[in-house]
Amino acid sequence: MLDAAMKQAGEESSMLLGQPLTVAASDVLNADRKSYLGGDDRAIYVVGVESREAYPGRFYLLFSLADTIVMSSILLGIPGPRIQEKRRLSIQEPDDADAFGEIANQIIGSFNSVFQPNLPEKVHLKLLPPIKYVPEVDPLDDELPFPDGNYMMYRAPLEIEGQEMDHLDILIPHPLACLFDPQPEEAAAEAPEQAEETPEEAPAEIPSILVLGDDNRRQELIDGLETKLALLDAPLSADLPQLFSGGNIKLALISLRQTADRDLSICKRVVPMVEKNGGAVVLCAPEWTRVSVLKALKAGARGIISYPLDASDLNAKVSGLLSV
Repeated sequence: MLDAAMKQAGEESSMLLGQPLTVAASDVLNADRKSYLGGDDRAIYVVGVESREAYPGRFYLLFSLADTIVMSSILLGIPGPRIQEKRRLSIQEPDDADAFGEIANQIIGSFNSVFQPNLPEKVHLKLLPPIKYVPEVDPLDDELPFPDGNYMMYRAPLEIEGQEMDHLDILIPHPLACLFDPQPEEAAAEAPEQAEETPEEAPAEIPSILVLGDDNRRQELIDGLETKLALLDAPLSADLPQLFSGGNIKLALISLRQTADRDLSICKRVVPMVEKNGGAVVLCAPEWTRVSVLKALKAGARGIISYPLDASDLNAKVSGLLSV
């Protein structure tokens, strides 16, 4: 339901902007405010949504400030070079805030039109005043930029042709998430009972290494590996929850073309999934700077490899991480 709402919001925003805005399928993670704000140094724009009627509560749409500047600037008809400059310098003018307010209203309208027919009871979503938060500049309190607590986080990549975009995070408190969709909780309650009845039918998880990337060097990684573990080969656009549901992934090797913040953001999706199995993530790229290495390690990577590939270095890192 949420992916359908985001897809429709992207389509209707495209008509508003006059060019395609694509919202890809989301990954679902558990999050809390401390881990979210502590692991991300982006300036963010928090759009609160109040849910009323039979589904009372609030959830939050979190955009990077840079993405809101790009979208509002496109709506205002600002030339491309100026958009890039505003994005790079985080220049948000009063007109930008007003323009993004129009986009946010349209997004909530899309959510309302998708949620209502898909829920058994009446629901009404209302937009709250957006809040900008810049780390180490804006103060934190118990409620701002969003309340402390545990959330289901839905992370969806955003794409606009010709623009460098990040992702949209939707944080829904667990009680409200259970109101919207109680089935996962029921299934979780039934699972232990089923496991006790037929433990012999549970398939053994196969230890494996995931090789992820969108460039030709992914094959170079596969050819250079010397391991008896199973290998999973997939592009960056792959359905990660589906990949991780099929085996015990002990190591993820991610091949990147660049080491900009947008490229390194893949860590925030993959690291939590690998760490559930006690595994690790290694990033591979043609060029690393001191800043990009520090950002990669902060994002949870346990190793860095440069191209052209040194097979002995690769296998030494892999063996060391697997032995741990």
